[in-house]
Amino acid sequence: MSTHQNHPYHLVDQSPWPLTGAIGAMAMVTGLVKWFHMYNIQLMMVGTILVMLTMYQWWRDISREGTFQGLHTYPVVIGLRWGMVLFITSEVLFFFSFFWAYFHSSLAPAVELGTMWPPKGVSAFDPMSIPMLNTAILLSSGVTVTWAHHGLMENNHSQTMQGLFFTVILGLYFTLLQAYEYIEAPFTIADSVYGSTFFVATGFHGLHVIIGTTFLLVCLMRHYSNHFSSNHHFGFEAAAWYWHFVDVVWLFLYISIYWWGN
Repeated sequence: MSTHQNHPYHLVDQSPWPLTGAIGAMAMVTGLVKWFHMYNIQLMMVGTILVMLTMYQWWRDISREGTFQGLHTYPVVIGLRWGMVLFITSEVLFFFSFFWAYFHSSLAPAVELGTMWPPKGVSAFDPMSIPMLNTAILLSSGVTVTWAHHGLMENNHSQTMQGLFFTVILGLYFTLLQAYEYIEAPFTIADSVYGSTFFVATGFHGLHVIIGTTFLLVCLMRHYSNHFSSNHHFGFEAAAWYWHFVDVVWLFLYISIYWWGN
């Protein structure tokens, strides 16, 4: 049977990773519920390990297809670009719902909240402390990832390595500071609608920072292995787009929740 094809498109082979990823995600979420109610973390850990193994092997296969097998032709890359654009658009709408909930509650506080925002009895964060530092960190990371992109376009391997390395470090630093902020928070997610909207909005943004940092870390390892060239590096571009999106969302979060909402 001939394997020759007369089109530039990539018809993917059968893969077990969507199935193992779905099973792992189901086990992880079910284990999360079990942890909340029964204080047992075993099922969640099994699901998390299965998801991480699936991620590694799925990304390995995609890297092999795009780098060594030459299956990511120009029409395929155009499709990948549109897919990333639509994905980021869906993420914009995802965060829009959180901002809607926040402004709906804050612009006309209910009587149960003391007709004031933040609600009576809730002590908000100082926007000039850790939130301001985190803003500077994310803005700096946007500069370093752009620096890395320019280095890649100019075939400067070391400059791209340095830019990606510093971006990953800044992403990890942001996550550690936000974790510290949550530990020291004077209110909880159960403290009225303020606590709910604050922790859901900033928490999901923190999750996106972790995902983006992982994305860029994979790009760093791929660049170290010489997977990217100046004209074939959409994996890196997608990570950079995603990271800039995370930066912009944080600016809106800082201005609306930390500064204006205070």
